[in-house]
Amino acid sequence: MTDTTVPGAAPTAGPAETVDAAAGARLTTLLLEPDCAPGLWASVDSGEMDHLVPEFPLLRMEQDPIHRHKDVLSHTIAVVAKTGPDLIVRLAALFHDIAKPRTRSFEHGDVTFRHHEVVGARMARSRLATMGFEESVVADVSELVRLSGRFKGYSDGWSDAAVRRYARDAGPLLGRLNHLIRCDCTTRNQVKAAGIQAAMDELELRICELAEEARRAAERPGMDGAEVMAHLGIGPGRHVGEALAHLLVLKRDEGDLERSELEARLDAWWAARS
Repeated sequence: MTDTTVPGAAPTAGPAETVDAAAGARLTTLLLEPDCAPGLWASVDSGEMDHLVPEFPLLRMEQDPIHRHKDVLSHTIAVVAKTGPDLIVRLAALFHDIAKPRTRSFEHGDVTFRHHEVVGARMARSRLATMGFEESVVADVSELVRLSGRFKGYSDGWSDAAVRRYARDAGPLLGRLNHLIRCDCTTRNQVKAAGIQAAMDELELRICELAEEARRAAERPGMDGAEVMAHLGIGPGRHVGEALAHLLVLKRDEGDLERSELEARLDAWWAARS
């Protein structure tokens, strides 16, 4: 009997259940090809994808002669092909625009897909569950789909709080989310593409800088202000803050020191000041 278990998938369901692990295994095989675009196109053209992910071929929406927009199927396969061979990222790329046919509307002469990421996250969760993927994979992919459009507002100017919120919401998926967003740029306009990549570079730098600021703000020296005053026999004042700053530098340079060593270093620092 052929083993059709999806890597990272739940055990194959019994006959009474509707989980199709074989479909999940086949989709995994298609997505983990180094160059997955030819296999995805072949699966769509042959009708196989109608069985694997019935929602996917629907992305080949007809071009409206008035309200022109991209062929979402071509865009999606291009995005998937740009990502690294990480199953979770490639699944998220496959599903990131899956809800566009369901959310498409025409307003003021423009095509809109309002909240397609949220709707797509629910669709991805449902489809992947029926394909036998384990819950952690389903959860990660659906969350990446939900967050995939968040970066679009960055060019409008994000406060530090907004940057922190973006990183906090992504959590352990931050690296994968940023990679997905970078690959979601398939424009042939080189200036526009370069601008998107530069904006992501800037966002990633800001995330690192804010994380370092938070780490330093959370640091504490080996003694608090009351302990410094009691040990040196001084009252409140700027000297206490200077002593705490000195102790914090010691901690950053040498790590946690024994209390006796810390007090000796404090005494030496105080004597030198005196």
